[in-house]
Amino acid sequence: MGFLRTLFAWVFVLAFIAAAALVAGWVWINNEMTRPGPLQDEIVFMVTEGDTLTAVAARLEAEGVIKDDRVLLLKNRIDHEMQGTATHVKAGEYILDPGISMAGVLTVLTEGRSILHRITLPEGRTTAQLLRIIEADETLVGEMPEVLPEEGTLLPDTYLFHRGMTRQQLIEKVQKAQADVLAELWPQRAEGLLLETPYEAVILASIVEKETGIAEERDEIAALFTTRLKKGMRLQSDPTIIYGISQGEPLYNAKGQRRTLFRSEIDRHTEWNTYQIDGLPKTPICNPGREAIAAVLNPPDTEYLFFVADGKGGHLFAKTLAEHNRNVAAYRAYERKEIERERSN
Repeated sequence: MGFLRTLFAWVFVLAFIAAAALVAGWVWINNEMTRPGPLQDEIVFMVTEGDTLTAVAARLEAEGVIKDDRVLLLKNRIDHEMQGTATHVKAGEYILDPGISMAGVLTVLTEGRSILHRITLPEGRTTAQLLRIIEADETLVGEMPEVLPEEGTLLPDTYLFHRGMTRQQLIEKVQKAQADVLAELWPQRAEGLLLETPYEAVILASIVEKETGIAEERDEIAALFTTRLKKGMRLQSDPTIIYGISQGEPLYNAKGQRRTLFRSEIDRHTEWNTYQIDGLPKTPICNPGREAIAAVLNPPDTEYLFFVADGKGGHLFAKTLAEHNRNVAAYRAYERKEIERERSN
């Protein structure tokens, strides 16, 4: 009996020592994980697609972010054994602050708090023009898709993305954004429109977008074109002529200067020239923004049928041809005055 009591006592002592050692080890690991790290200056740290935690931890130690990658990996292994979950770092570009702890590093890399980059796709650009912006962005990766998006299927906006996003993924994101806008706005359209499909709404919105760069005029121009369609009048939009000639690229003269349309071009029949065809063009002539799409789906009531540039970036609107002709004369007088002023300078 005395031997057994002694044996049990030793077993208890050894178990107590082992438990104390485990507790001490656990406390030490947690202290090491939360202790400020050796990093002296802010750095940008990259994690690429497919990187393992082991490889990332080794690089963190090599770059002076953490003291010992084995501690980080041991902590991750213990958490995995206790919680049954594996830790995965996410691809991205991360800012790591001076003195960041190993626990802080692990949180940043696993929660994906990476740097966001931005790309702006302006309203009124053709698909080809927007794709050139996407292709030229040096933060995006990957080749352009073999099958390019159709005209009018991209939603102009400013998009945020992580380094490592492919051009294909961004294009799909921009296409989805346009589809989402149409899915939201089309059911809310006004009654009595002659637009039979969301695609026709995009076509008309693309013309509105090209006709003005002033946000406050979108509704008026959308209403004017809607009224023209209802009356069976041709839209007579200059940008539709240009699209039929150059697919929306600017027109230049022999000296490389931007030019206006020739009479022969106005009279030329294309599937987009709304001076020569009834109704809407064959396709959109650019990628309209959300506001232009909303404007053609819910245009205000108006009696305007004509408009002309005022020479100051905006337009003069008219209800009758006589009033329109006066506006045209006023614009031409303003234009002549500006030409004379430039010559005098």
